[in-house]
Amino acid sequence: MQHVIGTECILYDRLCTGCGECDMCDLDPEKVCDNCGKCLDLGDYSGIMIDAIITEPSGAKGDGKENK
Repeated sequence: MQHVIGTECILYDRLCTGCGECDMCDLDPEKVCDNCGKCLDLGDYSGIMIDAIITEPSGAKGDGKENK
């Protein structure tokens, strides 16, 4: 993350001081964040089975635009 001193801090209600705290890992404060996502509680993902792809609704005529 690029630190621009004087802009709004993303962690605290103050201006950026360039401290770099926003770059540190939440799980290991000695490590710079590498966006691994381990700190996010995302749980399991749900899935949807796709059994067909319909490109044109049945009975549709043309593209639905009126010709004038």
